[in-house]
Amino acid sequence: MKKSLLPSKTCVVCGRPFNWRKRWARCWAEVRYCSERCRRSAPRRDAQQ
Repeated sequence: MKKSLLPSKTCVVCGRPFNWRKRWARCWAEVRYCSERCRRSAPRRDAQQ
């Protein structure tokens, strides 16, 4: 499969686009961050309240 045909999303932390990965096949709908670093640096819900 060509990489240009894969779905992509935008990271909610850094705003960069990222493409589908095979390890995300089952949970693509829940994926919000492009990397572990962005996931760790995301603001926590507890801190907002």
